Amino acid sequence: MSEYPLPIKLNIILISFIPLSLIIGPSLSLTNIVLIGLFFIFFYFSDKNLKFSFDKSLIALILIYIYLLFNSIISLDYSLGIHRNAGFVRFIIFFLTINYVFSKVSEKKILIFWLLVLTIVLLDCFIELTFGTNSLGYGEEYRNRVVSFFKDEPIVASYFNGFILICFGFLLNNFKDFNTLQKIIYSILILLFLVCILLTGERSNAIKIFIGFFILCFLINFINIKIKLTVTTILIFVVAVVVYNSSYLQNRYGGQLFTQLVDNDLRSNFIKNNIYFNHHTSGIQVFKTKPLFGVGNKNYRKATCENFQKDKNSKLICSTHPHQIYIEFLSEHGIFGTIILLSLIFYLMFKNLKIILISRNYIQIGALTYMIISLIPLLPSGSFFNDFNLTLFFINLSVLYAVNKKTNIIYNSFKK
Repeated sequence: MSEYPLPIKLNIILISFIPLSLIIGPSLSLTNIVLIGLFFIFFYFSDKNLKFSFDKSLIALILIYIYLLFNSIISLDYSLGIHRNAGFVRFIIFFLTINYVFSKVSEKKILIFWLLVLTIVLLDCFIELTFGTNSLGYGEEYRNRVVSFFKDEPIVASYFNGFILICFGFLLNNFKDFNTLQKIIYSILILLFLVCILLTGERSNAIKIFIGFFILCFLINFINIKIKLTVTTILIFVVAVVVYNSSYLQNRYGGQLFTQLVDNDLRSNFIKNNIYFNHHTSGIQVFKTKPLFGVGNKNYRKATCENFQKDKNSKLICSTHPHQIYIEFLSEHGIFGTIILLSLIFYLMFKNLKIILISRNYIQIGALTYMIISLIPLLPSGSFFNDFNLTLFFINLSVLYAVNKKTNIIYNSFKK
């Protein structure tokens, strides 16, 4: 690393530190993302040989930012909207930085460090599952839910999902270079991650990662169909055994959902009393109040909580978001904003699809797969614009472009 300028060295360290910063807390994660961008800006302005030109992907991100600023103006509470929307610029700079750094440095060491951090968290999860608390004593109050280092938030499966498909893709890119023992170890490691995500009890994230795993496996071109079917069969068998041997998981994945939907007597009460259905219904009601432009980003709480305080019989549930991405977009951004956001997001995701599929860079395929499963309709989800979720999304979006010279925007936007 001695051959790189100091700002690039610092950015390599900070980018490697991303998974750790997300564990330690939102303040450190935010600071880390900002520092990554600041070091890039410093290097850009200090290097007179770099000349800037706009790439279409960068234009799409800027258009999202312009729209978000407009959304702030028409929000119920301007201060809430601008507080969240103005900060979106850090993700644009982060996107540029990842592309620049990966154009100069191989992603190998960074992704190996990411995988190492994930493995430590994986071991901690199994400690919690075995002893009731993790290595730091967290998790006792959640009983069967797994929190690991996240202490008071059951989001470890969401955390794994944000990195594991990229890391899985990295292992696939290098699979032919591994010896037999390495292939066995890494295959078992991926299986343990999938089982652990299942064991966390985070149903939506478990469903998402298994869908993502099957998409990624389907697109592997150096493994024949018989091996793919064998791996799929083994995975289904392992999942069945794990769930069968846990009454909690049986109830979590079966009893709390399928049993109540199949039984006619239980179905109506399930739909009426299910917290997610109620959140979704509440979100639709908020959307109906301002269908064109929405109530404004980060204004969902204001729209629901103030109404709830005025009318205790209101069907609106006081919450920060409706727990479903598309309903969140509609309620906070309306039809107009939802069309703009989804059009630009999908453009960024699929702009280089042909190149990615031809190149068969599995890191890119893994990153794209994560973004696809993040936007699966119907499934409950966290807020898209929450710092944690948006950071994970932009890590994958940035890596999607950065790890392939044919898609890395530095080769279009920065010319020496």
